[in-house]
Amino acid sequence: MEARVHVQNKAMDRRRAGDRQDYGPYLMQRGRGRDHVFEGIHHLCGPRSPARVRRVANAKRNSTGNKTLFLAKNIKVTYNGESVAWNSGNNPVILSNNTTPRIRSRIVENAIPRAMTTIFDHGLVPWMLNRPDSNWEPSLDSGDGTASTLHITQTNDTDDANPVIGSIDESYSLSLSASGEATIKANSHIGVLHGLETFTQLFSQHSSGSKWYTKLAPISIQDEPRFPYRGIMLDTGRNFYPVEDIKRTIDGMAMNKMNVFHWHITETQSWPLEIPALPRLAEVGRYAPGLTYSPDDVTAVLEYGKARGVQVILEIDMPSHQIAGKAYPDVGVAVEATPWGTYCSEPPCGALRLGNNATYEFLDTLFDDLLPRLKPYAAYFHTGGDEYYAKNSELDPKIKTASMGTLRPLLQDFLDHAHGAVHKHGLIPMSWEEMVSEWGAKLSEDVLLQVWKGPASVKKYAKAGYKVIDSNYKVYYLDCGRGAWVDEASSPYLDWCHPMSPWPLIYKYDSLQGLSKKEAKNVLGGSLSIWSESIDAQTKDTLTWPRACAAAENWWYGRLKELSLVRPRLSEQRARMLARKESVPEGPVAIVRAQKISPGFQCR
Repeated sequence: MEARVHVQNKAMDRRRAGDRQDYGPYLMQRGRGRDHVFEGIHHLCGPRSPARVRRVANAKRNSTGNKTLFLAKNIKVTYNGESVAWNSGNNPVILSNNTTPRIRSRIVENAIPRAMTTIFDHGLVPWMLNRPDSNWEPSLDSGDGTASTLHITQTNDTDDANPVIGSIDESYSLSLSASGEATIKANSHIGVLHGLETFTQLFSQHSSGSKWYTKLAPISIQDEPRFPYRGIMLDTGRNFYPVEDIKRTIDGMAMNKMNVFHWHITETQSWPLEIPALPRLAEVGRYAPGLTYSPDDVTAVLEYGKARGVQVILEIDMPSHQIAGKAYPDVGVAVEATPWGTYCSEPPCGALRLGNNATYEFLDTLFDDLLPRLKPYAAYFHTGGDEYYAKNSELDPKIKTASMGTLRPLLQDFLDHAHGAVHKHGLIPMSWEEMVSEWGAKLSEDVLLQVWKGPASVKKYAKAGYKVIDSNYKVYYLDCGRGAWVDEASSPYLDWCHPMSPWPLIYKYDSLQGLSKKEAKNVLGGSLSIWSESIDAQTKDTLTWPRACAAAENWWYGRLKELSLVRPRLSEQRARMLARKESVPEGPVAIVRAQKISPGFQCR
């Protein structure tokens, strides 16, 4: 999963020769001129149950025209038949004459003014997408009409629905007639959020700053995602990220219709999570005073994600990658043990003791404090489970052996206890694949298995019936390609997972390749990983975007055959994200000019 730097030198030649052979056509072109790979993006559109998620990559369900409509600054918005005074400040007012109860989502009500603010205050003037000598915007006195109404219809009350992946219908339809009447229809509030996001991407701002327009009317879009799990994982244990940086990442995810923020919150480098029942964890484990996440901070992130259709799932990695033994010595083993390559995948080392009552009491206290605070917002809790070294237990005064025969039942007991506690609090466990692949652990049927070792692992566990999240390190690890970070490395100082994955590689990768229809139903989606050995709050955004846009497009819609059809949309999406001044700064992408502005990212 993470940087296995201890095998970096002895395995580097093997990895160079073989690890990426499946992706050779895209990697080999990277040195052959700037346009060989960067020839080609656009993404847009929600799920049903995992078994019924559509896998059709190029369904032709969207259409656009060539009429120009200006958007009325006082556009009338209705939500389930009731007028919304969206420009009344931070608290939109619903003007109702109805006595019959109607479906009302506070999340949708708050999203409407946010969408209008995006259009009118952070609109895109698309000069960079057009040739300098072209007439790329309409004159102020031209146009074929005005878009003056937006009618939103939601058919089911889903604000407090169980956020189990695939349980909420994310689909929506959007239309904009030639006469200027817009509609968004969805079964759930999540679908409405996606529709509003697409609506914001239909319009560009005039260079005068006084009008907003689309040149695509009439428009008809019917949209839903290919996969129900579309995520980003952020490691905040190796480097600390302020809450505002995390929220900004969620903003970018919502704009790209990604729906799971996986928060890898602790590591052996630091424990920034405050647990009131175990105060020494953060007191001893934080990098410095103030570099912690309080219960209020965690709740703020959870609420922020929920308001934007992004489920926040916390991970506390165990039994390895653990610093808890520094705060509570009776639960830890191999804490800062040396030589580190014997006891862990990277320094410093640390793990929880197996077969130890104090460890189980620690887990119970930890989960009884934390999990009830997560339950109103999330359906899952990730218990980690990667890279546990048997050698740790040689240092345990009660075990004193690295025998797999001795340790397997102890590890199964540990996992049963941890997952049992997660279930007790009404959550579903998640785990990294090593618990099964290296230790043969038995998991309950509801566990989501996060797989990082590549297509063979995806197929193996999907075939075995596990619910699989694909985090293929060859494609989805965004930290790769930045060089070795430990002093023991030798020339040419490459990291274990080099080279960096460019967006075309991410876009063209297919988690379902080589899978049967039955196996494919068990792959719920994918997740990008931002491990933070060499990334921090100052560098994260440009390393994440627009590469994450490419993954989001793939997971939502599927792949286009020609990258030349993709890059124009990626150029536009990047420009729209930059126009949202509170949003994320992005890395570069070669711009395609003289293109047709698209009807929202992910909509084709």
